[in-house]
Amino acid sequence: MTTMEPSFLDALPALVVIDLQKGIVDGPKAHSVEGVVANSVALAESFRSSGLPVVLVNVAGGAPGRTDFDYGDDEEDDDDGTAQDWVELLPELDPRPTDLRVTKTNWGAFTNSTLHAQLQERGVTQVVLTGINTQIGVETTARTAYELGYNVVLVTDAMTSFDATAHDHSVTRIFPRLGQNTTTADLLTVLATRRA
Repeated sequence: MTTMEPSFLDALPALVVIDLQKGIVDGPKAHSVEGVVANSVALAESFRSSGLPVVLVNVAGGAPGRTDFDYGDDEEDDDDGTAQDWVELLPELDPRPTDLRVTKTNWGAFTNSTLHAQLQERGVTQVVLTGINTQIGVETTARTAYELGYNVVLVTDAMTSFDATAHDHSVTRIFPRLGQNTTTADLLTVLATRRA
């Protein structure tokens, strides 16, 4: 990991938190979900305190194409309210009226959503990514952000996956080609320095 310098962060970055919702955090993960959530919450609070945009993304479906992987459809079949519960953001994120909200139906937060337009309206040039799953929602969002011309920062201790090997591959092989890796502590230090 590279220690971030204040100049590492653009004048107007946005924090984008991917799929920290009730239906996604359940089940085994490679790293502590509690740690990922705590780090994402700390970053969201720091971004808000700095007057910087926070984007909270949840997923409520998937692309229609056929795959060999069985994603299951439990969230669609229940009539007892659990489908709505599945897509709810974790209460720890403490969503605010100023936060941008994106509900996606694909892996990435930009596809078929208004996220790019909303960020452009605000003059955002950099996205800082956290969330679950590293190689799916986070990486897909990072790839698209990079292609759209954003500078990308990936907070690797604020993300995890159900698959440790896939997580490590994204962090070590893919992310350095899309942006810059950092840690929560380093980024919080940079944000605090900017506020001082």
